[in-house]
Amino acid sequence: MGHQFMLMSVEIPKTQKAIVVDYAGAPLEYREIPVPKIKPNEILVNIKYSGVCHSDYHAWKNDWQEDFIKYPLVLGHEGAGVVVAMGENVRGWEIGDYAGVKLLNSTCLTCNYCQQGKETACKLQRMNGVTEDGTFQQYCSTDAIQAAKLPSDIDLKSVGPILCAGITVYTGLKASEAKPGQWVVISGAGGGLGSLAVQYARCLGLRVIGIDGDQAKAQFVKDLGAEMYIDFTQVKDIAKEVMEITNGGAQAALNVTSSEAAIQQSVSFVKPYGTVMLIGLPPQAKLHIDVMSTVLNQVTVRGSYVGTRWDTTEAVDFFARGLIKCPIKVVGMTEVGKVFKEMSEGKILGRYVLDMSK
Repeated sequence: MGHQFMLMSVEIPKTQKAIVVDYAGAPLEYREIPVPKIKPNEILVNIKYSGVCHSDYHAWKNDWQEDFIKYPLVLGHEGAGVVVAMGENVRGWEIGDYAGVKLLNSTCLTCNYCQQGKETACKLQRMNGVTEDGTFQQYCSTDAIQAAKLPSDIDLKSVGPILCAGITVYTGLKASEAKPGQWVVISGAGGGLGSLAVQYARCLGLRVIGIDGDQAKAQFVKDLGAEMYIDFTQVKDIAKEVMEITNGGAQAALNVTSSEAAIQQSVSFVKPYGTVMLIGLPPQAKLHIDVMSTVLNQVTVRGSYVGTRWDTTEAVDFFARGLIKCPIKVVGMTEVGKVFKEMSEGKILGRYVLDMSK
């Protein structure tokens, strides 16, 4: 099929359109800013589309109350586009290649974690849309090693969310160590992360129970591959319901919700030797567990954060082969405020994607 965006010659403008926030909670400004200058180890990507992640909302508000977030800041870390320039030290890329710009902008490459392929634990990591200007701009620079090389026939509109949401849930499912035929409960199954988690779980041979807060999401979640759906607004005892469906508890609980209460509840419905995976980041949330039952049932509670370069390669490959459908709605850059409003109200089905040309 070939590239959708063929580059006969590359003319890089000096300025570009971007969504900028000047300080935590500041108005979302659609403005003209300079196109970034790349470092010797970076590529410059003409962003065609960028997914909108719940973490973008939190970074905008600084809900995590962290002092490392850079302001003024261009949000975004789910960008898909075309390489238009390369630093002199870059190898393995060509002008015109399709590239994904994900959360990790760069890591040190030399610490113990980087050497073991666990670069998500690197203490010197830089993050797009957090500590570096991200993908809500038409041209974004990123470290060539951390950028994701994408197949030339991939759908750039839909692949952006795979680069964060997809990688994140795929990595979390692998880390749960649930085996084919075992049950996994996905809290927040109708959202951007959850809708992808349901599909990746099915690709891995897992049986899925989806939990969300709207009966209207039931068919949507089941169409994605969930066998069962639980509406937490209608079911009083979710743990009991899960126990009955699974005949004793789920092997894994994957928490992609931003609800602290839902995460707390998930500890109660995994079976002995089961795993509770923490992925969603409710601001200032705490998890309280009963030590006696956790020890006696030998339950694992584990955090999972984005994914490595290899996790990225695997997650993108599932998508490229047509096994993962990313339910998206494409809107213009200037509509990001409306997206954040829907996000804060829990009204989003699937994922919003910004068309960076609008």
